[in-house]
Amino acid sequence: MKVTVVGTGYVGLVSGACLAEVGNDVLCLDVNPEKIRILESGGIPIYEPGLKEMVARNVAAGRLHFTTDVARAVNHGTIQFIAVGTPPDEDGSADMQYVLAAARSIGRLMTDYKVVVDKSTVPVGTADKVHAAIADELAQRGVSTPYAVVSNPEFLKEGAAVDDFMKPDRIVVGGSDEQAIFLMRALYAPFQRNRERLLVTDVRSAELIKYAANAMLATRISFMNELANLAEKLGADIEMVRQGIGSDPRIGYHFLYPGAGYGGSCFPKDVKALIKTAASDADLNLQVLSAVEAANDAQKQVLARKLKQRLGADLKGRHIALWGLAFKPNTDDMREAPSLSFIEEVLAAGATVTAYDPAAMPEAQRILGDEPRVRYAQTPNETLEGADALVIVTEWKEFRSPDFDLIKERLKQPLIVDGRNLYDPVFVRRMGFDYLAIGR
Repeated sequence: MKVTVVGTGYVGLVSGACLAEVGNDVLCLDVNPEKIRILESGGIPIYEPGLKEMVARNVAAGRLHFTTDVARAVNHGTIQFIAVGTPPDEDGSADMQYVLAAARSIGRLMTDYKVVVDKSTVPVGTADKVHAAIADELAQRGVSTPYAVVSNPEFLKEGAAVDDFMKPDRIVVGGSDEQAIFLMRALYAPFQRNRERLLVTDVRSAELIKYAANAMLATRISFMNELANLAEKLGADIEMVRQGIGSDPRIGYHFLYPGAGYGGSCFPKDVKALIKTAASDADLNLQVLSAVEAANDAQKQVLARKLKQRLGADLKGRHIALWGLAFKPNTDDMREAPSLSFIEEVLAAGATVTAYDPAAMPEAQRILGDEPRVRYAQTPNETLEGADALVIVTEWKEFRSPDFDLIKERLKQPLIVDGRNLYDPVFVRRMGFDYLAIGR
């Protein structure tokens, strides 16, 4: 099948590469020429395990192409995925300008039947707006070319996105046009050979499913963070609590790990957008999600607060070793990362920081600029020299079994603040450390 993907960000590039991997002829469009230059030269503009190799393989096979030519992209695919960004607007709502601009380009240039697929995470009602935008462009041209708009939300976890696309647990397609649904079933057939995973819904339900899924996962995280804070006060161990409630099959173990707060491109943005949609479009106050958001904002301050409880509120002259910058492992995504909140807090208190992350240091440098009080190390152990404490923000695998003797030798004092509960508190404390974890 001939497929066009508008946008070569995280969702667009993963979708395009995976669709090409199963034999489709895919053309990815981006208006940013630098992104296209990187892709055509064999690189990728994001970090995602397995993606670079997949892109290279399908480019070499002639199934995956890149362009900045909008007319070429519209002409290429019967199926047109819109996978552009929907950043939060000032009021928390999703900014739809890029989605609607893509829709208008399709309407302005299409000459035959198109299935326009909303792949970006968009508010309920977006498909109607996309349909209207295309209709308006066709009316201005005086033509009546047939088309359909469907919602096909993505459920990709950063760090495991390629596997998630290739082996989906569900595929949601929202729409009412029979030809469009037929084509979407054909497109996704290679990804569900052992069982049916495709759920066809009305378009508004499909749009809400995506927001509901992310809001539920964010709720579990904030709930566990609140319980962890309570466990500390009561002298309980949140790890024991997690195992106790996770063993209930109605609850399960997923997303029950307390930590330093959630971040990334999805949860913060989608929770805000759903709250805003409910308020503006339905006159509803989503009290649970408002509490989820407030709890997460507070949780991002926990690590700095724990550090100050040991070193004092004034951190002038103190130096901190920081392990982990990305909002989660296996990505270089720094959007809404808890590390940024921590760095801001300790710098304001007078400290300096040396940080290490396997993937996110270039992105951190881009965000923080030439901040002289933040340095970057080439190895985790390099951060420790002259540091008053080690703070762990991201649970990269290489942090799980460190050389505790070396850490103790290099730190000025044996203080570890663990924002991801990576270690057994009894073991680490027996090694002579002052060990501060989350709810333990």
